[in-house]
Amino acid sequence: MMDKTSSTSLLRTKSDQLVEAISAAMGGGTKSSPMNGDGTVGGGSETLSRKSSRRLTGASPGRSGIGKNNTHIRKSRSAQLKFDLDEVTSGAALSRASSASLGLSFSFTGFTVPPDEIADMKPFSDDDTPEDIETGTRKMKIQAEPTLPIYLKFTEVCYKVVIKGVTSTREKEILTGISGSVDPGEVLAMMGPSGSGKTTLLSLLGGRIKEPTGGSITYNEQPYSKHLKSRIGFVTQDDILFPHLTVRETLTYAARLRLPKKLTKEEKQKRAIDVIYELGLERCQDTMIGGSFVRGVSGGERKRVCIGNEIIINPSLLFLDEPTSGLDSTTALRTTEILHDIAEAGKTVITTIHQPSSRLFHKFDKLILLGKGSLLYFGKASEAMVYFSSIGCSPLISMNPAEFLLDLANGNLNDVSVPSELEDKVQIGNSDRETGNGKPSPAVVQEYLVEAYETRVAESEKKKLLAPMMIDEELKSKIFTTKREWGASWFEQYSILFWRGLKERRHDYFSWLRITQVVATAVILGMLWWQSGGDSPKQMQEQSGLLFFIAVFWGFFPVFTAIFTFPQERAMLNKERSADMYRLSAYFLARTTSDIPLDLILPVLFILVVYFMAGLTHDACAFFLTVLTTFLCIVAAQGLGLAIGATLMDIKKATTLASVTVMTFMLAGGYFVKEVPVFISWLRYLSYNYQTYKLLLKVQYKEKNDWVDGIKVGNGVKEVSTLLAMVFGYRLLAYISLRRMKLHSGT
Repeated sequence: MMDKTSSTSLLRTKSDQLVEAISAAMGGGTKSSPMNGDGTVGGGSETLSRKSSRRLTGASPGRSGIGKNNTHIRKSRSAQLKFDLDEVTSGAALSRASSASLGLSFSFTGFTVPPDEIADMKPFSDDDTPEDIETGTRKMKIQAEPTLPIYLKFTEVCYKVVIKGVTSTREKEILTGISGSVDPGEVLAMMGPSGSGKTTLLSLLGGRIKEPTGGSITYNEQPYSKHLKSRIGFVTQDDILFPHLTVRETLTYAARLRLPKKLTKEEKQKRAIDVIYELGLERCQDTMIGGSFVRGVSGGERKRVCIGNEIIINPSLLFLDEPTSGLDSTTALRTTEILHDIAEAGKTVITTIHQPSSRLFHKFDKLILLGKGSLLYFGKASEAMVYFSSIGCSPLISMNPAEFLLDLANGNLNDVSVPSELEDKVQIGNSDRETGNGKPSPAVVQEYLVEAYETRVAESEKKKLLAPMMIDEELKSKIFTTKREWGASWFEQYSILFWRGLKERRHDYFSWLRITQVVATAVILGMLWWQSGGDSPKQMQEQSGLLFFIAVFWGFFPVFTAIFTFPQERAMLNKERSADMYRLSAYFLARTTSDIPLDLILPVLFILVVYFMAGLTHDACAFFLTVLTTFLCIVAAQGLGLAIGATLMDIKKATTLASVTVMTFMLAGGYFVKEVPVFISWLRYLSYNYQTYKLLLKVQYKEKNDWVDGIKVGNGVKEVSTLLAMVFGYRLLAYISLRRMKLHSGT
């Protein structure tokens, strides 16, 4: 008996020592606080920062507590470390507590770490740079200017769309009477099944959709304005990035285009590097982003690059559309913790989320639950389960809170208690109001949940939202006094976009497949027309077929390459133009001119092979004029492709139209039909194949004959002028079409 008592005393002595040691480590040597009334150790001197408490919970598999009682560590800016007294007296509990708190792993066998040594470890020091869970690397803090706080409120927001049918049109209601608010430093999560209106609501709040059809949305008690664009970051659900750029290049280009002019190029590049380290991307900063056909960074890293693209401007509001979709639980948790870090810097974070894990769910400050466009709950995420229990909906088995809430939003009451009020509404034998298993139908459940929220919570929440906020007038005016300012001058925008386009598309232009295609075609042509040159009319007529094929090949190839330019980049153009990254004119000119250096290399290689194998005119001037004529044909054909793609913005429609157009131009090219009827003779003047063919005949045979294969060879001025008119005319049409394209930017 004496031995047992002595052992227990020794055990408690060791327990007290460990508790004191932990207190010393956290409180910088403060005395241990007295025992609270609930049998836990606590006190004001043992507070942890919110980030430190997350690092504490992240060290142990049991993140929500220590020991079998799962003591809760409150998610707030400061948290108290609490130990259950009975658990502290247990050797196993002490082992878990020690490993969770100190990051050490040893069983309790009477060994204790001296308090002064533990204090030297400083496991919870806020000066420590946090560790990246996914990559295992340590991060730096972004040194940015203070964030302008923006308080977001939305009341009775409604949104309808008009659906046009074959014979009639109808209105579809997407959102009905959605109200809520979120303050700086908070993370608001929107949950709901697919089609419930989450993305629509997020787009309305972020200014990506012009205006709601009903209700109001205010930012610091002011309506949306274009000036807010520079204060808003919007991360779309799809990762819209250039696959062939590296992580560093992607963020550097974003910084140079979006950060204010007052910052130098070096300061902008430094901000990009800071974001890379803040998001834990330093190990993959020189890796290509990748895509469907290009290997690159992982899904989690790609999502963090998208977030980095937005936080690089230090936004006041950050909107994210399902940032954890497609990620594993650990990466999703890391992404959510990044959002908390962003919110802690004074930013307002709003995100949609689809079926998060229980750990993710408990990290949100506020929650909006949507069902078929109606509001089922708005309030603190930690109080959602309490609310639904109060209306009679409680899980009958242990389940993830998010899974339970999504089941309710879908009208699924399996493994969920049925409220008595709902049972009264369901009449026996009424097949419309109950399912086969006797449970209420989803429509009835939906109706009940909407009615319950309206009667119990909605009115009180609306009163809070309608009450004026105590916001300083200077703070209200700040978001509107800032003039629209581009991050770079027009020439700088052009230069940045030019080099970005050059780096992105060089991989496509110089792929082995494309080079093989061009070289193989050139070799086959050279062998078919091997040394076919001569002065006789028959030889010139035979060789004219080769010249016509050159005009057709380099008039066909660029069109079907250029057609995909704007339809494929539409999502990127929408995203970047919505954020006011650059002027459309700078983008268009950079996009069209960055292709020119790349378009010149393969045709030169093609002409080098064909020209000498086929025995065309051995004259340097004729050779260079042939190259120049081919290049002029390519640029004109590109313009046609750009115009068709920009006008239709649909790849299938554009391909169909281009096929018909190119075939028509080829038939009117002067080789197949010598005499075109008068009423359709104008078609030849629109055919760049015809103009190119005549120029090539002029270059090769001007000194030999004025007529070749039934076509009169002129001085070439008319043909050159026509091709130049096509080069600029088609591009002007493409630019006008882009100007008229609707951007989802709220402008």
